[in-house]
Amino acid sequence: MPSLNKVLLMGNLTRDPELRVTPKGTPICQFSLAINRQFKMESGESREEVIFVDIEAWGKQGETIAKYLTKGRPLYVEGRLRLDQWEDKNTKERRSRMKVVLEQFQFLGDSRGAGAGGATVAPEVDQTAGNSPERHAPPPRAAGGAKPAAKENLDEDVPF
Repeated sequence: MPSLNKVLLMGNLTRDPELRVTPKGTPICQFSLAINRQFKMESGESREEVIFVDIEAWGKQGETIAKYLTKGRPLYVEGRLRLDQWEDKNTKERRSRMKVVLEQFQFLGDSRGAGAGGATVAPEVDQTAGNSPERHAPPPRAAGGAKPAAKENLDEDVPF
């Protein structure tokens, strides 16, 4: 039977990303997104609900997120769900937490900081190491709302 584990999220970071390194030297970045949903009740009253999703990004993707993003910045994330399970050391109870393992992401927002241009970062196969695959997309082009440059300055607007 076929199966699918794919998550698409867009939200704002709830805290600054936390970058750590595993004992084998692999970077891992952990952060959380707040995703807002607005809707109307049957009574016509507008309501808003917010969910918080824990996300982890491995390798260069995690390093990039930790370097350029801070609390409050918007981010688009594609990934897969993973269930972490453990036994609480104090209560000996079985605990679990659902989180998203990042596979691709895109910066969102204005040009203040890393949100400029919406660069996509997606996985690529790393033939040399057995760790998580990574690939970076080409440099971003000007945002859709940007006005075209004057004809005489056309060469200056080339993004590469």
